[in-house]
Parts: sequence; C-alpha cells; structure tokens
Amino acid sequence: MEIKRNTYLQQLILKKDNGMIKIVTGVRRCGKSFLLFRIFKKYLMENGINEDHIIEIALDGIENEELRNPRICYQYIKDFIKDDKRYYLLLDEVQFMPRFEEVLNSLLRMSQIDVYVTGSNSRFLSSDIVTEFRGRGDEVRMYPLSFAEYFSVYEGEYDNAWNDYMIYGGLPQVAGFQTERQKTEYLKNIFTNVYLKDVIERNHIQNTDELSTLVDILASAIGAPTNPTKISNTFLSERRTGYTNKTISRHIDYLEEAFLISKSNRYDIKGRKYIGANLKYYFTDMGLRNARLNFRQQEAPHIIENIVYNELLIRGYNVDTGIIDVYGKDKAGKRVRKHLEVDFVVNQGNQRYYIQVAYNITSKEKQIQEFYSLRSIPDSFKKIIIVNGTAKPWRNDDGFVIMGMKYFLLNSDSLEF
Repeated sequence: MEIKRNTYLQQLILKKDNGMIKIVTGVRRCGKSFLLFRIFKKYLMENGINEDHIIEIALDGIENEELRNPRICYQYIKDFIKDDKRYYLLLDEVQFMPRFEEVLNSLLRMSQIDVYVTGSNSRFLSSDIVTEFRGRGDEVRMYPLSFAEYFSVYEGEYDNAWNDYMIYGGLPQVAGFQTERQKTEYLKNIFTNVYLKDVIERNHIQNTDELSTLVDILASAIGAPTNPTKISNTFLSERRTGYTNKTISRHIDYLEEAFLISKSNRYDIKGRKYIGANLKYYFTDMGLRNARLNFRQQEAPHIIENIVYNELLIRGYNVDTGIIDVYGKDKAGKRVRKHLEVDFVVNQGNQRYYIQVAYNITSKEKQIQEFYSLRSIPDSFKKIIIVNGTAKPWRNDDGFVIMGMKYFLLNSDSLEF
C-alpha cells in the first residue's frame, strides 16, 4: 500500500533547485523518510535524474553510524560526486549529526548539489540555527495523514473510515493495520517507548512522573483554555506536588518541539491583538492522544475540533482562537461584559475565515450558541460552521456557510464555497 502525499511532493517540486536547504520536519512516523526516499526519489528518476546522482543517507540507521561524524559525512558526499551534473542529497534524521549546520552550509557552496534533509525535532530550526543557514533554510512541515489521504487507501465506506480515523488517527503505519488490536497496541507502545522516551532523553528530564501526568492532562483537555500556572495549581492542590509553572511551560515546549502537540493562541478580534493567557493545545495525531488515555474519553465534539484544527494546519493556514467581548444586561439590568469564543480565526495572506466547529446544530439552543459569536464579529470576512456529518454546503439567512465534515475534509478548497 502506497499512500500518495501529493501536498508535500508538490512543495518539494516547487522548491527544487532553489539554492536552499529543503528541511522536512514533523512528528516521528508521519512519513518523512518515505516522502524523500520513495516518493520524491521516484519523481526525480521519472524526470530524468539518474539514480547514481541521488545520494541517500539515513542517519538513524546503524549502517550509517560512521556518517554521523560531520567530517566523515561531508567527505563521503564530496567523494560521491563524480561530474558537474546536478546531484540530489536526501539526508534523513539530520539531528543525529553534531554540527550538521556546518556540513549543510558547506554543501551549499557546492553549486551542483541540491540538499533535502529531515528531522524529528524542531530545535534544529531554532533562531540561532536558522541564522547559521544565513536565510537559506526552507522548511516543509509534514503531518500525519489527513483524512483525505487516509480515506484514499481505506477499504470501506466513509462512515467506517471516519469512525476509525477519529479513534486511531492518521499515522501511515496504523492505516496499514487490519485489526483494532494491532492499532491499539502499536499506538500505545510507540507513544511510551518512542515519543515520550525521546522527549525525556533528548531534554534530560528527571521528573518523568510529572511529565507523564502533564501529557495526560493535556490529552484530557484538548481544545480547553489552560496555562502553566493553572496546571501547576492543580498539581499543588490535588497531588501535593511542587511542579512549578516555569517547569511546566518548559516541558510543554519540549512536547511542541517533538511535534506531539500544537498550540492555538487567543486573538482578540475586535481589539486586533493577541491575549497571552489561556492557550489551547491540540494533539498532532488523534490516535496518539487516544492511546495515551487508553482509548477512554472519546468525546466526539472535542475530537472533531482537534481534527479540523490539524486539517487547517495541513492546508497551510495560520490558526488562532478568536475572542470577542460583547456587552449586555444581567437580570437586574446591570451592564455586563461577556467573552465569546470563535473556535478558529484562520489566516493565509490576505484571506481570513472565522470557523465554528459543532457536533450538531439541530436544536434552536445550539444554533443560538454557535451563531451568536459569529454575529458579533464586526467585519465581513467569511464565517463558516462545520458540523459532523455529510451535509453539502449551504448558506443560512445570516450568510454563514454551513457544511458537513465530509465535504470539508474531502475537498481541499472547501473554504472557498
């Protein structure tokens, strides 16, 4: 089974031979190596590049342990080049090599080599490293399978595929398993023995029990506003543990660096400014999140919100959580301020969309709840409500676009309706 990852292949094609280092990042096991060594290599060969002009190095393999030495690796690549024709270097898991930025910068001075690298830790893209690249690093961010990619190889109907995707997520390996037991055991095992272990060892974390509990808290509260101080207070009151907000903040950063979670900043729509407190956190893959909770807490409204958030990131949008202050009167007639929330404020260039995600809007009360915040936005950008189900898009009397989850996920231009 070969899953086409055309979104990322097209990005690599557009960046090909641009004189920059193409850096493919993303959570472990999302398909970065497959993208470079199978999909992109196949594209190169189908477009006239001879295999002997493609240099493949997987630094996480024991067979290439010697090449983790930067001097040896650099010399190996130089010796591989036999003529003046274009060569393509595919370098996997570059963070295994110390001083890799020096090697890559040195390669940039060789005009006939086009460089592509992968890494599982965003730390090697930190500001000081980017400075070392002198502005010549070009990132391609890769995610687990979108639902459209997952469905393209699923042997069954939409409803079954959707239910499986909500539970087991989109890691490519999981998509190839046939039984629920295979999927659950794989996800639970790699979360503990690959992802969490990797974070602990890479960052030399000593208080592993606290980190483990922090992961559980974040997994239990996807899409809920929180902050390190609030979490610290929970540890102090319920667990009698002094897990400081500074340490919690640092550990959350580590989880983000490993691409396990992403944060959504809160944006004041009327004030046009960011609000620092109470961020929202989402898991990069729902299967990993569910496995962490032993496949309990299957709250569909929160899960579909997380899936929509990930899909928007996959499509290249910047995604924030919107906040709107409105004023009304309480029962005593006193003027009061209310904070309304818009699930997602979505931006790309000069495009903007306001999106609400709802499990359903069948009741009048639910419609009032979902529409109220959108009606309070004082601009004319498109307002969209995504509901669970297969409904085709339509516009209500307010001009809001309402579409089913199926249409949103399976049509890459769905926001343009």
